[in-house]
Amino acid sequence: MVSAQPPAISTSQVTQTQLEKSRDTRLARDWGLRSDEWTRYRELMEGPLGIYSPNLDPLTALGIETRSDDERRRYADLQVQAEAQRVEKLLNYQRAYDAAWQRRYPGVLRVNLPDAMPGSVSLTGSGRPAVFVRDDCHACDQMVQRLQESGTEFDLYMVSDHTDDARIRDWARGTGINPAKVRSGAITLNHDAGRWQSLGLAGDLPAIVRQVDGQWQRQ
Repeated sequence: MVSAQPPAISTSQVTQTQLEKSRDTRLARDWGLRSDEWTRYRELMEGPLGIYSPNLDPLTALGIETRSDDERRRYADLQVQAEAQRVEKLLNYQRAYDAAWQRRYPGVLRVNLPDAMPGSVSLTGSGRPAVFVRDDCHACDQMVQRLQESGTEFDLYMVSDHTDDARIRDWARGTGINPAKVRSGAITLNHDAGRWQSLGLAGDLPAIVRQVDGQWQRQ
């Protein structure tokens, strides 16, 4: 009788396993996690949590599914630290980008691009008003002029079927927006990219909206 032999493990399988372990170790280290915590995160994302919220980062996922108050505090502390580092990196790059723009296009108003993700129409609450206008609207021109004269900082969104930067720049110049305020970020010029419609607010343009308790409200 010939005894059954276990299936041979190929060199490529061993190499792949080693690569996966090395990758998991590196990712766990990047998030400040132990290897057992990273394994638990992977297991959680294979269950209901991953179905309902497939894009959760490791710290949020582990924080939601904590098994003790000590774990909850640990993951909260790690997330605050990670977020602070992320924001600092973003600010550093933004400063470098602003300096590069000034070197290459010192006399050109910068228009912010729509969100990178296709179909994304979200607004980011910055604590200052978002102003929605059209380029064929006299009332819009007057409202923006009043806001600028009052010293208000705001994010302007041009509601239009067009995504032509030159169109927004021409409108801004014609309305009398101070280029220095755009360069400093006191006023930003943005394509609407569907944001106004996504808010579902009543009334015609122009509109000033502000985030209050997590909800966007017309002012």
